[in-house]
Amino acid sequence: MTAQNHVPSLLSRAGAVSALTVAAVGGTFLAPGAAPEAQAATSYASTALDVAASKQGAPYKYGAAGPSRFDCSGLTLYSYKRAGKKLPRTAQQQYNRTRHISASGRTQGDLVFFHSGGRIYHVGIYAGNGRIWHSPKTGSWVKLDRIWSSQVLYGRVG
Repeated sequence: MTAQNHVPSLLSRAGAVSALTVAAVGGTFLAPGAAPEAQAATSYASTALDVAASKQGAPYKYGAAGPSRFDCSGLTLYSYKRAGKKLPRTAQQQYNRTRHISASGRTQGDLVFFHSGGRIYHVGIYAGNGRIWHSPKTGSWVKLDRIWSSQVLYGRVG
């Protein structure tokens, strides 16, 4: 996990004066040398991202939506629910419910949808730097991975 993915912990380490400075300039935090996509997401998206990251190592289980086992859409559903936002159950339904955005407009906490033949088959939470938190498949667990396909779409939870 990179420092860019955890703005709250960076702020707590930076001290109150630095945190107040960030707040005074609008609350946007961009690490030196970071791409614009690494800007802090909305508070609920940032919370959802933190929740997903906190589930690292939780085993995959088909149909599970937490708190200790997840499938892909179960992880996104659980993470956003803890952040105060409601999502439908499946990856396709979640895609249908989000505001669709371009890859250049993605920010941390947005949903990343994998598709094939017009069908959404997987979802994760964008963590920045081309990575997602997701629960990939049977025998695996919640983890941070690089986006491995160009066949992805992005959605923002409203």
